[in-house]
Amino acid sequence: MTRDPQTLIRIARDTGQEQVPEPLDLGLRVRELRKARDWTLEQAAKQAGLARSTLSKIENGQMSPTYEALKKLAVGLGISVPQLFTPPKRDQISGRMVHVRDGAGVRQVTTTYEHELLAESLTRKKMLPYRARVRARSMEEFDGWIRHDGEEYLYVLTGVIRLYTEFYEPLEMRRGDSAYYDATMGHNVISLSPEDATILWVTSLG
Repeated sequence: MTRDPQTLIRIARDTGQEQVPEPLDLGLRVRELRKARDWTLEQAAKQAGLARSTLSKIENGQMSPTYEALKKLAVGLGISVPQLFTPPKRDQISGRMVHVRDGAGVRQVTTTYEHELLAESLTRKKMLPYRARVRARSMEEFDGWIRHDGEEYLYVLTGVIRLYTEFYEPLEMRRGDSAYYDATMGHNVISLSPEDATILWVTSLG
């Protein structure tokens, strides 16, 4: 079945269900941050320039702090105000991993590229990594520019390619060369070498 890169990216982005973040308990978050520093209520209140009773009420959800109080808390804890509302990183660890052996990726063939998807079984990815064999030899083989949401990283594995982009001069690239670019900008890749060149592409999905 033939699919173009935009279709591959859309499928990867749509795979799985959207996760709705749980509301953050500010009081619990402040208490965790304080205890992580091994501070008593008195020590934390002093660091933040707040009354002990005020900090106690915030931690117990008995009062909603003003923005000024939030700024004092953030400064006292050595973090930014947005970080007060960011869940601890340990709660975000999913432990997800997928291992793909050489040549075992899912293949999708188009007229200009042969893609090998390198993490097809992993749902709700934030990146789409794939190896591509560049079959195209001229821009005329493409039906206009390829463009899609996100950013993209390209790394040449074998051969010589020419990267065409909408706003820059064509760029000749050899093994070991790489490029990182805005994928909403039109782009196409052709092979300049007698054999099909191979490249690693990583596209952001978030």
